[in-house]
Amino acid sequence: MRVFVTGASGWIGSAVVPELIGAGHEVVGLARSDASAAALARAGAQVCRGTLDDLDILRSAAAASDGVIHLAFKHDIAFAGDFQGAADADRRAVEALGEALAGSGRPFVLASGLLGLTPGRVTTERDGRDSGSAAAHDDGPPARQATALWTLDLASHGVRSSVLRLPPTVYGEGDHGFMAALVGIARGRGVSGYVGDGSNRWPGVHRLDAAHLFRLALEKAPAGSVLHAVTDEGVPIRAAAEVIGRHLGLPVVSIPREEASEHFSWLGGMIGIDAPASSALTRELMGWQPVQPGLLDDLDKGHYFRAG
Repeated sequence: MRVFVTGASGWIGSAVVPELIGAGHEVVGLARSDASAAALARAGAQVCRGTLDDLDILRSAAAASDGVIHLAFKHDIAFAGDFQGAADADRRAVEALGEALAGSGRPFVLASGLLGLTPGRVTTERDGRDSGSAAAHDDGPPARQATALWTLDLASHGVRSSVLRLPPTVYGEGDHGFMAALVGIARGRGVSGYVGDGSNRWPGVHRLDAAHLFRLALEKAPAGSVLHAVTDEGVPIRAAAEVIGRHLGLPVVSIPREEASEHFSWLGGMIGIDAPASSALTRELMGWQPVQPGLLDDLDKGHYFRAG
């Protein structure tokens, strides 16, 4: 297939692109900068210059493709505090992509999130599939969950749409996300912290396993599917803090919940959430079997703790 990929040079996209090319697909990646364009060209992808705000470019690229994988999100403005602005831009982009594919039967895979969707219990692929679930959002405002539901509804408009939910910890060498942030916070604070008793759980997936599932979703996910890219159903945050503390030679301590925002900065509102998730239905439906190390084993490899 000729596949249009947004976010193609990002943390997950840079694994998805070689996964697709290695399986014989042709990739066209959206690039908003010269550096992104160069990275895509080195990976063997074609380059489409533009941003998520260039709706005509998105429509044209989607119309000229055999399928679309949408990974891009304005994380820069989201983490700066404007989650709603990022979610609104994402909705406009998704609508443009979906409209271009309507009636074609072609695949459209949307990346979404798991954190906080059903706090305190194991989230399955059956959860969060109705409009009421938009109030319990994954990693931003309710508008982003509503966009996932809108994407699933494209199945009734002739699009083989699927939503692939990602854990907060998509880990691996080169990660600059949540695990890397926890390591950086521990270095800066002189302690490796967790909230309360640290028993709250986060799911995780290695980015190479996630990339493989994105390819499978593109190739064969049934219309209206919800998929979970989850290797570890729930890793206690205290267990991750203990690995970090051991590698950095720092004490592992409990941070009172009321001090979490001050200690963990932008992670403070999320680090105490209990958010386990299952991928049992995804594995059965897609034949997906993760082969990379689990989160704690990957942390123990040491790449998160190397200088620089």
